[in-house]
Amino acid sequence: MGSYSIGEALQLLLEKSKWKPKVHELRIQQEWEQIVGKTISKYTRNVVLNGTVLTVYTDVAALKQELHFGRQQLIERINEYFQEKVLTEVVVK
Repeated sequence: MGSYSIGEALQLLLEKSKWKPKVHELRIQQEWEQIVGKTISKYTRNVVLNGTVLTVYTDVAALKQELHFGRQQLIERINEYFQEKVLTEVVVK
């Protein structure tokens, strides 16, 4: 039996359990302003991660269009932020 650091043990626990997507969703919600900036954060009202699909809700038409056209950049930014492939698609509503 090998020995693991606490971080490695927690990572293994998340990998083997079904908790990892929920942890990612909570982190995205809590760190949304750091990921996208104050302006976008201010005008989005909710973000929901379902599997690898992030749904972003906003009532501002211009922001909705900007997020729609910048979906790929947002996916890359979030995946880079988490240093792993968390998202494959972004839906703007």
